[in-house]
Amino acid sequence: MTTKKRICTVIIVLVIVCAVCVGGFFVWKKTGKGGSKSSQKVYVQKVSSLNTVSDFKLSNCSFLGVVEAQESVDVKYDSSKTVDEILVKDGDSVKKGDKLLTYDVEAINLQLEQAKLEVERLQNEITSNKSQIAELEKEKKNVDQDAAVSYTTQILSLQSDIAKNEYDIKAKNVEIKKLEVSTKNAYVTASIDGTVKNVKTVDKLQEDGGDVIMQITEEGDYRIKGRFNEQNSTDIMQGVSVIVKSRLDDSTWKGEITSVDTSPQKNSDDMYMYSYGSSDEMSQSSNYAFYVKPESFDGLMLGQHVLIEIDNGQDTSINKTGIWLYSDFICKDGKKNYVWAKNEDGKIEKRYVEIGQKDEDNGDCEIKSGLEKGDYIAYPDKSIEEGMTATTNEADVSVPPNDLDPNDNTDGDDNIEGGDEDIVYDGSDEDGMAIDEDMLASMTDEEIEEYFNKLYGEEENAENADGENADAADADAAFAE
Repeated sequence: MTTKKRICTVIIVLVIVCAVCVGGFFVWKKTGKGGSKSSQKVYVQKVSSLNTVSDFKLSNCSFLGVVEAQESVDVKYDSSKTVDEILVKDGDSVKKGDKLLTYDVEAINLQLEQAKLEVERLQNEITSNKSQIAELEKEKKNVDQDAAVSYTTQILSLQSDIAKNEYDIKAKNVEIKKLEVSTKNAYVTASIDGTVKNVKTVDKLQEDGGDVIMQITEEGDYRIKGRFNEQNSTDIMQGVSVIVKSRLDDSTWKGEITSVDTSPQKNSDDMYMYSYGSSDEMSQSSNYAFYVKPESFDGLMLGQHVLIEIDNGQDTSINKTGIWLYSDFICKDGKKNYVWAKNEDGKIEKRYVEIGQKDEDNGDCEIKSGLEKGDYIAYPDKSIEEGMTATTNEADVSVPPNDLDPNDNTDGDDNIEGGDEDIVYDGSDEDGMAIDEDMLASMTDEEIEEYFNKLYGEEENAENADGENADAADADAAFAE
């Protein structure tokens, strides 16, 4: 064989050997670490379900409310008197001290005269009874002991009548003083400035019973009436700070609960009623009213519906709209931020996102671009790689889903800022590389192999390259022999 042919043959053999080694290396890289990545499943969740923007959803500390007048006063009349004239009607505006109704003065004077005559009659009875007692006392001295007992009984009865009449006189004198005042002020006045409503006629009062003839709703400052359920009553008490949110825009007001009504509310106002799926009275729960005084009334309108939240120190200065995620979901790739997202093929991909505002107190951040509410993302895990299969069934996952802990910043806000990973290890290898021995103890052989392949990936590549060169040299030497 000529030298030229030998050289050509050696070159061909070297090419074949290199191709085999390189092909084997890539096959090993794809299948030697526990199987195809595409067969491993990662748990993903819908962005809309992870979005921390509330969109005014009710929670245990959120309540519906409505803006109403500050106070409504019941106007009562004296049912013992005759109403002469009602001076106002529904919708009239009145000032404090304005006359609302008048009583019949002639009827009052008649009652006054009758009361005075009754006092005079009682006084005459007392005088007569005292005279009888004096007479009986004289006669009692001239009779025997058995007859004296009868006299004593009569005297005691008369003394009892005198005591009763004296009490009745005192009561009548109080009535007379009231009637005398009524003749001078034979009318009822408004106790506050406001608007008259629910005026009843005397005939209507007699039909319905009661002594409330009308109501006055105060004008000027508002208050907010909210309703709470007996199941979340522990959040509502006088003096608790609240945040009032508009349901029309992003306006908010701070306020305080001023009073709580412990009387169950009627079911006529279905805005606040909550159905529990049964008409059985025992299966339903009662609702109660509470009242909030805002620090400012700017922008509030009478009858406006609002949302009331217990003020737990949340930062209301950040206007959260769009998509906000807990920072734990955000990973760092150099200066870029990304999340593990499901692509159109149902596979896991590294999706780069743009970060906007951050809420340090709540631990979340704004996603300005890169994600939609209908997308699905996975909680970061070191074993997640691109190409894995996304699943929404936790039972099917190969990479277990992590529990979201806003206080754990292992892969969260530190990564956004480009900080070091905050991982604690129990030991280290010969080269000083950190090794988590507790984690290794809970891993399978394939997972351990994959773990060390990641730790020593660069060294393995170098060793494989050296091995390929060594194989080629051995083949050349064998051929030469």
